Order: sequence, then C-alpha cells, then structure tokens
Amino acid sequence: MRIQLALNVSNLEEAIEFYSKMFDAPVNKRKPGYANFAIDHPPLKLVLFETPGAPERLNHLGVEVFEDEQVTAATERLKAAGLVDRVEDQTTCCYATQSKVWAKDPDGARWEWYRVLQDAETFGKTAAGAQRGAAERAA
Repeated sequence: MRIQLALNVSNLEEAIEFYSKMFDAPVNKRKPGYANFAIDHPPLKLVLFETPGAPERLNHLGVEVFEDEQVTAATERLKAAGLVDRVEDQTTCCYATQSKVWAKDPDGARWEWYRVLQDAETFGKTAAGAQRGAAERAA
C-alpha cells in the first residue's frame, strides 16, 4: 500500500525534472499532460496533471493498493461509515484501468482507494472529471 498525491502543475516538464531530483526516482508513466512516479522510499504514488490555470495545486489524494480484496474491504468500510461518494469498477483513469472507491473529507478534499488493473492507452473519463472538479470548485 502507498499514499497517492495528485498535483495540478503548470509545466509538466519542469515538474518532472524537479520531482525526479527530489525523490531520486525516474518517471514511472508519462503521457501527454500526465506523468506519475511510483516511489519506493517513502512509499508514494506521485501523480502530475498538467493544468496551468488550475486554481488549486492539489488535485486529489489516494491510497493505492495491490489486491482486489483491499479495494472491496475499503468500499465496505467506507459504505458502513457513510463516507462513499462513488464506486467505480474497471474504469479508465490516468492511462490505466482501475477499480476504486471515492470519498470526500469534511472540507471537500477528494480521496480515492484504488487498484490499477492494467495500463490503458487513453486518459479516461475519471481523470478528466477530477480536473473538471478542481475547476468547478474554483468557480
């Protein structure tokens, strides 16, 4: 398990250069307007969305897990607590097919508990929705 931090960055190339040096780690996945790092120490999934005009630098937070049962357990736990915002099974997001559950904290910060099932060639609707959500919060 590792924590995910998804950031809106104004210049993807500059951000990649900075975070590569900061964490002494290579880019794990790079696509147009998108990059992620799978960092071992500290265990962190750092996701960068190139969104120059974003009103907030924080896009969303998450917990990446590696077994289906972990997503199922998180979904059940969050449902029982009344925290589930939405559940997405085998959805395409961030150039990957994923299963996930979303929740929002009391101040509106979005959290996802997710597992990557496989890589995808398209960005996907969920990530675009995440960026739209940041723009809507600013309006």
